Amino acid sequence: MSLRRHRCTGHTLSVFPRMSLLPLVLSWTGPCQVLLVLGSGLGAVVAFWIARLLLRHAWYTHRLSCFSKPHANSWLLGHLGQMQSSEEGLLQVDDLVQKYTHSCSWFLGPFYHLVRLFHPDYVKPLLMAPASITMKDELIYGHLRPWLGQSLLLSNGEEWSRRRRLLTPAFHFDILKTYVAKFNTSTNTLHDNWRHAVAEGSASLEMFDHVTLMTLDSLLRCAFSYDSNCQRSTSEYVSALVELSERIIERRHNILHHWDWFYWKTEQGKRFRKALGIVHSFTREVVQKRRALINQQTKSDADLTRSQQRKKDFVDILLLSKDADGRGLTDEEVQAEANTFMFAGHDTTASAICWTLYNLARHEHYQEKCRQEVMDLMQGRDRHKIEWEDLSNLPFTTMCIRESLRLHAPVQAVTRKYTRDMALPGHRTVPAGAICLVSIYGTHHNPAVWTDPHEFDPERFDPARSADRPSHAFIPFSSGPRNCIGQKFALAQLRVVVALTLLRFRLTPGENPDLGTRPGGVRRLPQLVLRAEGGLWLRVEELKDE
Repeated sequence: MSLRRHRCTGHTLSVFPRMSLLPLVLSWTGPCQVLLVLGSGLGAVVAFWIARLLLRHAWYTHRLSCFSKPHANSWLLGHLGQMQSSEEGLLQVDDLVQKYTHSCSWFLGPFYHLVRLFHPDYVKPLLMAPASITMKDELIYGHLRPWLGQSLLLSNGEEWSRRRRLLTPAFHFDILKTYVAKFNTSTNTLHDNWRHAVAEGSASLEMFDHVTLMTLDSLLRCAFSYDSNCQRSTSEYVSALVELSERIIERRHNILHHWDWFYWKTEQGKRFRKALGIVHSFTREVVQKRRALINQQTKSDADLTRSQQRKKDFVDILLLSKDADGRGLTDEEVQAEANTFMFAGHDTTASAICWTLYNLARHEHYQEKCRQEVMDLMQGRDRHKIEWEDLSNLPFTTMCIRESLRLHAPVQAVTRKYTRDMALPGHRTVPAGAICLVSIYGTHHNPAVWTDPHEFDPERFDPARSADRPSHAFIPFSSGPRNCIGQKFALAQLRVVVALTLLRFRLTPGENPDLGTRPGGVRRLPQLVLRAEGGLWLRVEELKDE
């Protein structure tokens, strides 16, 4: 038997004398092929597939043995069924962080082999790895591919690099400035709806229902220059978008639905396809019409002054972007990026807004301090419109937003795979192909990193207090080359909505009229984004202009 150098390096292993040869076995060579001559037809193929799966499982189990492993159901099933998308699931993460501090291994049957990470020192080497060796895994992101195609979110390697370069201009400050007026318009409609609901006798309002429609309205204006009026009336496109998100959540929780050949035959799969057709048809029509319009206006625009030219939206910028070779994005590529912009932007920003308002409702003194900051800024001005220049003059409000993003990050985790082994502190190594589950929630609630991590304390983000904090202690938008390209867009909209809301309304905790006040308060619900069981209910009291 071979001697062990280190149980995570993979160079010399002691459990299996020939373990270093196992990657060859796991390809379509090696002793597994013997099974093909033991029978014919489907039985032999299934036997080969099972043997290959078990050998792969044994190999990853050994390679990940340098990470602490929480109690598992069995060697074969691992932790299958132990992860929960519920309040209890988040409390489970708290327990893992408390016990293991920085990381642990996790196995979902013999199918998925994970390392869960929740400390800045372990997260940083992974998120800062070059994009050329970083891949999005299929466990979390694969189910999005029929919807989002080979978009920036899902592509890898050189294709990802090219798309990132072409999309970056769409999020330049000069472009974001033009979106602020649209943020104001959508927020004004949101507040009109609140006034109407209160006038009709609603004591409490469910934030996610209202705010999600507002962010969809805003994104449709920014992406397509399209006034959907979705905050006031039903929109087929918006309904289909919501349906797709719900079906993705369902599919993720049913392991049988992870296989396409099975899923597309189910009722859920058929509903997904129907909604997908509506969304893709809408985006395709917008892109094709806009391409024709741009081609038609190219000559005439040359004769117009800059002030006379139509302001460009997200789709315009993508259609006009060119790489170093003069190649632009095809219509299909633009459609994929526009679909991703709508998917990634509406739910995440809505979640961030809702939880920020909730945290301010629970902490009246912070809410009042933010309100006073906004009122001072708007003194002697039109108090119904936030300008781009205002966004950098709301330091305490921004601190409250950041603390809410820490305490209630919209996205609880991101996953990555790497094409080569990744070294981590403590002589630990993540083998190539294993899934790295970077727990944003765990990192943001790690008591080794944050004092009183479950308390809402905006002062944490005072520059004087945050100077010595590890760079990857706060990662609501991920980090590194594959961070969220739209984070400045999201933060700009957050500040506009929060500032206008505090200027017009006083917020206090509410209750679901059907359920009343629950013992223990709000129960968090981590789905595609962080929501709340039974909704997130607040009372809104309109403030009178002084």
